[in-house]
Amino acid sequence: MKRADIDEFFRRLDAVNPAPETELDYSTPYTLLVAVVLSAQATDTSVNKATETLFKAAGTPAAMLALGEEGLKRHIKTIGLYNAKARNIIALSRMLLEKHGGEVPGERAALEALPGVGRKTASVVLNSAFGEPTIAVDTHVFRLSNRTGLAPAATPRAVEDRLQKVVPKRWKQHAHHWLILHGRYVCTARKPDCPACVVRELCAYKAKTTAA
Repeated sequence: MKRADIDEFFRRLDAVNPAPETELDYSTPYTLLVAVVLSAQATDTSVNKATETLFKAAGTPAAMLALGEEGLKRHIKTIGLYNAKARNIIALSRMLLEKHGGEVPGERAALEALPGVGRKTASVVLNSAFGEPTIAVDTHVFRLSNRTGLAPAATPRAVEDRLQKVVPKRWKQHAHHWLILHGRYVCTARKPDCPACVVRELCAYKAKTTAA
């Protein structure tokens, strides 16, 4: 995709949704971190249902440790991989207390050193909690980057690197939110809704759908 087309691509997404946000419910950097860890291979809706009660019971690292792994599991048992996620959340909560004074660090290396926190999770936290123009590449962002020709690459990290290179600076802060939401509701995996797509003329996808 040409540079001018990339700028127009995000200009159109901005016109439709000028202030995109994560659909995960959170109130602090810590609750965001926990929600993102829980969201791996799970829907935001399922995570929000679980954290509605969880965060009332344990909205800080200290409260999470007091709740304990078994107590945590009772809140998140409807979420996939909840056993491993519970272990990681308890472990990262302990590390936050021991090494960071109970606060979520705003540096990538420190975030990625936490149990259960990979590059994508760190990118989401840095972007949404600390206002950094990071780009988190999930399945939606990966699919759209390749399907549209925006930033085609074979791996999530390669897509991230290309997006960081080609997305104009003024659009980077919200870029991955726009792509996630567009992939979730318009450019879906099985059958993209091309007639309803605001960037369809800019998209390189050859098998565009038509109105029923």
